[in-house]
Amino acid sequence: MKKLLATFWLGIWLYFGTFLAATPAFAAGNMAQTTDKVEALRDRNLTRVQQFLTSIPRDYYTVRQINKVKALGKEQQALLVDVREPKEYASGHIPGAINLPLRSLTDNLDQIPKTRPVILYCSTGYRTAMGVMALQMLGYDNVRGFPPSIEGWKKAGETLEK
Repeated sequence: MKKLLATFWLGIWLYFGTFLAATPAFAAGNMAQTTDKVEALRDRNLTRVQQFLTSIPRDYYTVRQINKVKALGKEQQALLVDVREPKEYASGHIPGAINLPLRSLTDNLDQIPKTRPVILYCSTGYRTAMGVMALQMLGYDNVRGFPPSIEGWKKAGETLEK
């Protein structure tokens, strides 16, 4: 009997709960709350993006010369991060670089130090720029991009690891 009574009241609650949720006044209240939350989130994100864009230094968070990349590696133990896909990395990469594809960069934050320089590169610079921006916005002020990327490295006659 208790089970039957509990089922009955659950049915009543579900029925009227559904009915109330469908009423314009109830839905409008929820919609207004949701809209306010979305707008607040959008405003917060917009503010963060504006802060990032207005704080970009003259060098646009880049290391443009191969000799500087090598010097940072030697003198400050800079970490080179290849943000290309694994197949691209396997076909040849800058010696000493690790592979953290752009799509999984935020899944591997534990592999990106904040205490030494980090230099990202890809094939053409596009993924590098997205990776640098994402990491900078996450508080990694030690991250730079290498715009010549792997193509510039190869054109300069530098060796690749496989």
